[in-house]
Amino acid sequence: MKLYFFPVAPNPTRVRLCIAEKAEAGTHIDLEEVMVNLPKGEQKSAEHQARNPLGRLPVLELDDGSFLTESLAIIEYLDELYPEPPLIGRDPLERARVREIERIAEMSVLRPIAIVIHATESPLGLPPVPEVAASFRQGLPESLAVLDERLADGRPFLAGDHPTIADCTLAAALQFGRFRKIEPDPALEHLARWNTAYRERPAAKAVLVL
Repeated sequence: MKLYFFPVAPNPTRVRLCIAEKAEAGTHIDLEEVMVNLPKGEQKSAEHQARNPLGRLPVLELDDGSFLTESLAIIEYLDELYPEPPLIGRDPLERARVREIERIAEMSVLRPIAIVIHATESPLGLPPVPEVAASFRQGLPESLAVLDERLADGRPFLAGDHPTIADCTLAAALQFGRFRKIEPDPALEHLARWNTAYRERPAAKAVLVL
């Protein structure tokens, strides 16, 4: 298998963090990583468009030559293919809880951060749209406060005692925020604790560059 990615880009990063978490726990996923340079426009090439007509990352090329092109689909596929340790959960309720908090991290943190960045100082050269950036920036503090509250019971990870896809998604989102100096309010002490601890994990150090 091959994983096409670009460092710092949040969706490839969360996939790579999940792979690294598997590796940290002793499960090696045999795949080749291939960088597609987004700032240079390589995602627009005919070669990459053949992998994903939308020109996005990540893309997972399977051994049969077919492709998976959405980060969550890739994560779930790899989690089923390499089930130990499970990053989505071991039973229906745990899987529901993990997916719930992961969706908060993606839709209410990762997505707004990405929109704010691309509407202000886009690394892809997109035109600034200040009113869009202001709108999505406004909701970020409330969303981060929700995650801070989830961590208030002292749990080491977003969904409990072990890392899940939720942690990978949030870590990817916050790294992308740091890329353009969008960071959580330090007064969110539980989130700050989680962020500091997660970034010290070998999996995080193997993937995160900021």
